[in-house]
Order: sequence, then structure tokens, then C-alpha cells
Amino acid sequence: MLELTGLRLGLIGLFCLAFLFLPIARGSVLLRLIDIPFEHATRYHVWLGHLTMLLFTLHGLFYVIGWAMEGRLAQELRDWRNVGIANFPGVISLLAGLLMWITSLPGLRRINFELFFYTHQLYVVFVVFLALHVGDFIFCFAAGGIFLFMLDRFLRFCQSRKTVNVLSARCFPCGTVELSLSKPENLNYNALGWIFLQVRELSWLQWHPFSVSSSPLEGKHHLAILIKVLGGWTAKLEKIISSISEEQLETKPFLQPHSKITASIEGPYGHESPYHLTYEHLILVAGGIGISPFLAILSDILHRINDSKPCLPRNVLIVWAVKTSKELPLLQTVDMKSICPFFPDALNLEIQTYVTRQKEPSLEEGHVIEPVNSSDFPASKKCGMSVLVGTGHVLWSGLYVIVSTLGLVITVYLLNFLYINPYNIYYWWYKGLLLVACMTISVVLFGGIVIGLWHIWERKTSYNEECENSTKTSSIVHPKETRIHKKTGQEQYLNIIRYGQRPDFSGMFQDLSLFYSAFLSLSSFCDGKCTLPVQSYPANPF
Repeated sequence: MLELTGLRLGLIGLFCLAFLFLPIARGSVLLRLIDIPFEHATRYHVWLGHLTMLLFTLHGLFYVIGWAMEGRLAQELRDWRNVGIANFPGVISLLAGLLMWITSLPGLRRINFELFFYTHQLYVVFVVFLALHVGDFIFCFAAGGIFLFMLDRFLRFCQSRKTVNVLSARCFPCGTVELSLSKPENLNYNALGWIFLQVRELSWLQWHPFSVSSSPLEGKHHLAILIKVLGGWTAKLEKIISSISEEQLETKPFLQPHSKITASIEGPYGHESPYHLTYEHLILVAGGIGISPFLAILSDILHRINDSKPCLPRNVLIVWAVKTSKELPLLQTVDMKSICPFFPDALNLEIQTYVTRQKEPSLEEGHVIEPVNSSDFPASKKCGMSVLVGTGHVLWSGLYVIVSTLGLVITVYLLNFLYINPYNIYYWWYKGLLLVACMTISVVLFGGIVIGLWHIWERKTSYNEECENSTKTSSIVHPKETRIHKKTGQEQYLNIIRYGQRPDFSGMFQDLSLFYSAFLSLSSFCDGKCTLPVQSYPANPF
């Protein structure tokens, strides 16, 4: 009875395993079709991971208890049958899974995230020895989701091998670093996008996610991110930028400094549709460096208003809480007047900033605060991030999945026709290993052909765009020159800074609710027969 119960639990665990890898396929076509971004889908991976490992642990536990009661525990654990279930590979697979499970628990993950990250790479051992444990036929129950994850992982590997030019970097006094990265003109992303960044001078293994702080309309050939210096990796990055800045000051302008930054990118990821443009009223609440995606939203709205593109938001309230006033210059990274000179006529914007650890303004309040260190990186050739992963190009992604799947079918058929059937291969564990090998070959070989053609198309498209823009002014924006906010004599938007306070959301939302109710009542009274220009709205609706 114990062994039968363990068998049923293991089978249910295999069905859970079939869906376990789907939510963590960052560039998956499936997630894009159902419009679930990767950052939201990971919670399903966490739930399924706990459930799957619980079932597999009980599966092994019931068998261990049954074998111990019969006095054959050691013999069964070492058993590796050629026909039927091989127990020893199952023991190795379960141990790898338990190690991943234990280190992924919230308490241990917070204490040592790197331990969690590195032990999670044991998923390769877990999957391979699971195939050896159950054989090819039973492994097919979970092979579909694993195959889709392999497709995504190989695609991300190909994208991350390409180095990306860092156009400029600068450090703010508040301990924040801004990087401007090169991108091709045909790379599509939304204002709420984010990327994974690797800096090879710091680590070849660590990838860190950062929100994009620039609008996709801000520049055709660059993308900006803001990085808060909080840990060892970010502190080393700030140190490298400071050293490069000092070298550039000491050397002649036409000489390249010895230090450099070699970046690799995965993404951009995020929603396919810019849902922040579907609301007339936006309330954006952020703390500290969390202002990054909202700066991209604000820049995106201003660019769309300036370019007369579809843009529904007309009332924007930004509530920003910071510890000290040193973080206030981050708002200068968006030069609103330069982006859209007439934006006060089309957008009611209010920014409420709460400086929680200061009771009064500093002496430098109201002065433009320059970055502490700023570095430029002249590139000898264009080297932007790849368009393989991220938003857009569903056609190429779909073709990649279809061709690789057909390749898997062809590979399995040829393997059975030319090797397994003629030579009478009947070992379960060996056939399971051959199935994993077929999955790998189809991804690398057949999928690699599509990726190669994709690269050629990307290079040709970039070359055509470069030829078209050869007579035009380059659209790369130098952050240092264009993003310094210069205060004019008349305020273009309402910016309220409160010291020693925290946001009172209950009172704030109540006031907003009353205003919107009155505004909707006025609109209903007009019944569409009269139109109110934006200028006639209250200067500060919030």
C-alpha cells in the first residue's frame, strides 16, 4: 500500500512538473500570447515548485518506508534496472531537487541569494537523472514544458553572448548610477520594460534585473537604466565608473582609458501592450529608486503628447518618498520642458515628494546638482543589444518554436528508425537519456538555424535603417547635455516637497475621489454637448 501510494504521488508530481518550467521562460511565446509578463508568472513557478517537490518527497518517502519495513532499503536505493524504473538515478534527482527546494525557501533566499541562485542551476541534474529514472515513455508526460524552457534558455543564451556598448555613465550624489546602453532602432519595448544586466568586469555569472528609466520614444539608439548602489556588485560598478571618469580627466580627450565596461543584456521584458496609456488619470506611488519606471512613463507620455501620438493620460500624480534630499536630482533625468515645451497645456502634472529623514531643506536646495562622476564611452562600431528576446517579433519567435518542434519530431523518428529499432535498444534509462539528447539537438541544431537567419535579418534591418538615417542627425541623446533640469521663471508643473512627513494615502485618495466625482458629474451634466479645453480644468486637479 505504501509503494502504491508513492507511485501515485510520483505520477501526480510528473504532471505538476509538466507546468513547472513554463512560467520561468522569460521570452516564451506562450506567456506573450496569454499576456502574462514574466515577473508576474514567477509566482506560479514558486507555487508549482513547492507542490512538485512536496509530491516527489512524499513519493520517495513512502517507498523508503516500505522498503525499510521489508528490510531491503539499501539494495533498492542502489538498484539500477535496465528494464523498468531505475531507483539510483531517482535518488540523485530527488537529492538535487531537495537542495534546490531548501535553498529557495524565503528565509534562506533572503540571507544568501547567491546560494539560492547557484544551487538552482542543479535543475539540469534534476531533469537528466529524472529521465534516467523513469525512462523515455513516462518522461514524455513532463517533456513538453521542459522542451519549451530549453527553447527559451537557448534563445537567451544566444542573446546574452552579444556585448553591448555602454554609451555613457554617471554617478549621482545619492548613490545612484545611470547607464545609457546602445540598442538597435528596431528593438521594441514599453515604458514599463526591464532588462537583465551582466557586467563582465564584475562577474561572468551574475545577472541583475533593472527597470528601464527612459521612454522607447526618447531615442532610437539608446536605452537608460538607474541603478541604486546597495550591495557589493553595485558598489564595484560605481567604483569602476569613478575610476574611468578620473582616467578621462587625466588623459587626452582622443585617448581611450584603460578601464572599460563590457555589458551584456537579456530582454527587454515586460507587458506587450502599454497599459499605462489606457487610463485618463494616473496615480504613481514610488519609494527611492522605485521612481525609475515612473520616469519612463512620464517621459513616454510627454513624447507622445509632443508627437501627437495616441495618449489617454491627462492627469498624473506622482507620490515619491525618499530618505534624504540627495535623491531629488533623480527627477532631473527627465527634462520635461525640453521633451514637450507645451506640456502644461495638455497635461495636469503634480509631483508630491516626501523627504522622510529630513525636517528642513538643505542649503543646496533649489540649485542644480551635477553628477559626481560622468564618463563617456566612444564606440568604434555600433554594438547594440540583440532583438532575440523581449517584446515584439512574435513571427520570428513562433517560427523558432515551430521549427525546433518539427526538428524534435524528425530527430526522434530518425533515432528510432536508424538506431533503436535495428539494434533492439530496450534499456529504459538509456532511452530516456536519448530522448533528452534529441531535445537538446533539436533546440541547438534546428533552432540554431532559425536564430542564425534571425541574426542576418536583424543585421540587414539595422544596416537599412543606418543607410536611411545617414543624412539625418544622429538620434543618440547625450544624457549629460540634455537631461540637466534648468529651472525657469514660471513653474511648468506643481512640485510639492514635504520634509519630515510620510504620505497620508487615506486622505489623499479621499480628496482625489471627491474631485473625480465632481469632475464626472460635470461631464455627465454636459452630456457630450459641450467640450471643455484642457486649459479650463483646474490648474491642480489633485
